[in-house]
Amino acid sequence: MKRLVRGLLLLSSALLSSNAAWAQARRMLWGDTSRLGRPFAKDPSVIRFGGRYLLYYSMPPYADDRAGNGWAIGIAESRDLIEWIKAGEFVAGAEYEARGIAAPFAKVIDGRVHLLYQTYGNGAHDAICHAVSGDGLRFERDGTNPIFYPTGDWNAGRAIDAEIVKDGKRWLLYAATRDPAMKEQMVVGAVSYGGWSRSEWKLMADHPLLKPELAWEQNCIEAPTLLQHDGVFYMFYAAAYNNAPQKIGLARSTDGVRWERVGTQPFLANGKPGEWNSSESGHPGLFVDDDGQTYLFFQGNNDNGRTWLLSFVKLGWRNGLPYIAS
Repeated sequence: MKRLVRGLLLLSSALLSSNAAWAQARRMLWGDTSRLGRPFAKDPSVIRFGGRYLLYYSMPPYADDRAGNGWAIGIAESRDLIEWIKAGEFVAGAEYEARGIAAPFAKVIDGRVHLLYQTYGNGAHDAICHAVSGDGLRFERDGTNPIFYPTGDWNAGRAIDAEIVKDGKRWLLYAATRDPAMKEQMVVGAVSYGGWSRSEWKLMADHPLLKPELAWEQNCIEAPTLLQHDGVFYMFYAAAYNNAPQKIGLARSTDGVRWERVGTQPFLANGKPGEWNSSESGHPGLFVDDDGQTYLFFQGNNDNGRTWLLSFVKLGWRNGLPYIAS
């Protein structure tokens, strides 16, 4: 009997090891088919919450002209980061969101999920909003929404693609804005020492923190996603507009305000002709799991945007810099 039990335990252990190896060998390529009948999910943000992984993403309007139709935020869940099942939606529900919402960023703080997102379809008037949830699925909007948009004559007043990072007693908010002519997209930053409401956020500088300079960045830098490693801030960003092709760059900073690029080439380029991401690798989103493993999620497609899939690469660290580990 003891031999049988021991054998079953060994078999169970072998199966778990085999399943783990199989999960590592598989690639996440996922898109939401619920609205268009074809895979379409953009702007990934992943957290671990309530015993599972939650993925927040932008989803397009339905193909028909139903009332209230517009861009919205989808929510999917997973146990292994590979297989995802749709779990819910967060849709426009306030007057300032009338044309839609998109580009979510989720962060767990003190047992609650804080969600930053942008209004959609308002050009220079798009701005950043905030909502909070106890279960990761149902959200309550901030009464001061929209909580952030930049001021000054160097920008158009637009804010999209927001993300926050904690630095000591302050919160740093990074987003994308455009120049007054609405042609060049660039990174803007704000800081708060008090809270999330609109009155708390102050511009870090009266100029862009990062703007396009390299040929492959064309006229767009957007979707900043950040982490700290050994006291240094690292920002992954999307360069060039959708399918131009968009690629992912990397910059670093010691104070969160002054940024320098890490090299002159993309950190993650679009794929080769025929590959799933040949049209772009774009809109990155960082996720650090409980075991410390860092994942860089991103969007891609090979049909110039008819479909959009989400995937990730694992990151490692070498000589103080991140690299693609797998």
